[in-house]
Amino acid sequence: MSITLTPAAADKVRTLMAQPEQAGATGLRVKVAGGGCSGLSYQIALERAAEEHDTIYESEGVTIFLDAKSALFITGTEIDYHESMMGSGFAFQNPNAKGTCGCGTSFTA
Repeated sequence: MSITLTPAAADKVRTLMAQPEQAGATGLRVKVAGGGCSGLSYQIALERAAEEHDTIYESEGVTIFLDAKSALFITGTEIDYHESMMGSGFAFQNPNAKGTCGCGTSFTA
């Protein structure tokens, strides 16, 4: 299983990568870190290259870098991007999450 992006999320990542301050970015790092109101939190960042032990996926034409530790918690996750009058941001549909917080940026596994 892999990490996938919806077309909306992939479009947003490509838009961000095209900004001058992101010159040289080749993909999206998806990571899990301790913290957040539910114990684990999602982190994403644009990266220039994969790290030594990353698994590399491609979804909707976007390269995704995932480290082995994070893969234990988010393999199979779909990342979407929403825009509304109430705000915008990436949303994670994680089949491994046992619970999530109200803001949707942290989870328990």
